[in-house]
Amino acid sequence: MKRIKQQVKQHYNDLSQRLKHVANFIIDNPKLIALYPAKEIGKLTETSETTVIRCSTALGYSGYAALQEDIRKALLLPDGEDPFQAFTKGIETENNTITKVMEQDIEYIKQTYEKIDEALFSEAVQEIVRAKKIVVVGLRTSHAPANWLAYTLNIIKGETILFKGDIDDANYLLTEINEDWLIIALSFQRYVKQTVSFVKAAKEKGAKVIAVTDNELSPVGVMADTTFQVITPNPTSLKGMTPLFSILNALISSVTVTDKENVEARVEYYNQSSEHYFSFYQNEDNS
Repeated sequence: MKRIKQQVKQHYNDLSQRLKHVANFIIDNPKLIALYPAKEIGKLTETSETTVIRCSTALGYSGYAALQEDIRKALLLPDGEDPFQAFTKGIETENNTITKVMEQDIEYIKQTYEKIDEALFSEAVQEIVRAKKIVVVGLRTSHAPANWLAYTLNIIKGETILFKGDIDDANYLLTEINEDWLIIALSFQRYVKQTVSFVKAAKEKGAKVIAVTDNELSPVGVMADTTFQVITPNPTSLKGMTPLFSILNALISSVTVTDKENVEARVEYYNQSSEHYFSFYQNEDNS
């Protein structure tokens, strides 16, 4: 936010009193700017949507959307911070690394749990149960947990697709998506553009979106119908998998309990298919 504050300061003396009032609100409440449209900010500042847009242009932006995007980026990645610099922070000075790491994992799981709205969590579980088709999206650093989630959902529910990015035909998939589909998007710094583009397109087709991300202001977080914030150390791909897998496991377990009869039937069918296909190693002496 340092750069944005400097930009406001640079133009501040040229603003009218009403525009100064909005500029002060922008500096004092950046998270509200990141979350709400100009019309809502106009109500909060007791001005108008037009005044908020005028203030944005007076501060050097092409419009409110450009200001909003700039603030979102500033909140997601503070000035000068590189998430990969934190990978070995603290570990090299610890005599008992296993204790340090596991205690950290427990603390981040606890913080993630405290952020969860249980009513929203229950609604997300119902969305998974109701969905005719589910697409799990998670590329690059999010691929491993996305793959696990899609694999597990296919065991207990079926009708789940793992979107693999460039090796999949995204255009075809998008022609199939409608309001009966659910997108579960996993997205963490550094955010992958292809994940964001796919979620945006699916949303426009009417699909519901559940985002599992590190910040409610992340690109998929602001688009989702339901957003779960996972509290992780940076970088998530190297140090933050534990709380991420914990919340995914909670979703799977809750679906299993909520839709118990159908899940039991699905798992039984899955096991029978596995035995028929001989997917698993068998000792010939015991076969």
